[in-house]
Amino acid sequence: MKNIYAMRSLIGFLFLTMLLGCTKYDEYVKMETSMGTIIIDVYETETPLHAANFKNLASVGELEGVYFHRVIPGFVVQGGDPLTRDDTTRLNDGQGGIGERIPAEIGQPHLRGSLGAARDNNPEKKSSGSQFYFCLAQLTQLDGGYTVFGKVVEGMDVVDQIAKLERDPRDNPLESVTIMKTSIVSSEDYQN
Repeated sequence: MKNIYAMRSLIGFLFLTMLLGCTKYDEYVKMETSMGTIIIDVYETETPLHAANFKNLASVGELEGVYFHRVIPGFVVQGGDPLTRDDTTRLNDGQGGIGERIPAEIGQPHLRGSLGAARDNNPEKKSSGSQFYFCLAQLTQLDGGYTVFGKVVEGMDVVDQIAKLERDPRDNPLESVTIMKTSIVSSEDYQN
């Protein structure tokens, strides 16, 4: 008799756990740019420090108003430099950040649509606290050197449009593509 009650309790617990698990939605970063919207899945399990940092930047609006400052067709589209908010000079584009570096979480491959963290040549391979790039192709030459912490799940066509813009000799697009708004959305919200 005790076994029957224990079994019913276990079945009830498993059912409740499954039911609650089914109502949980994954969270994504929604990046609304002047060319369209990009939805990004960050790798919270594989790269928890980078994922938490990027979601925080998105939720507090830290990336809003910056533009993509480096575009190399067939390679990357890069943004996240707060110095680009001042569009009067482009000479310092790509040199700024929020002042913090994130410890390397290297391990994910650079595939088309991957989201990676930019960095300087520091020996620990620590990432910029705000600069990021989207891979336009599989970039195995970057594997082992940079942290990939997410991927584009919708809006790769927008990234591809940015990559087609005319550029200056420093690979800075002549037409500024600005991040207008960032937010955290559930998988259900972004699909509506």
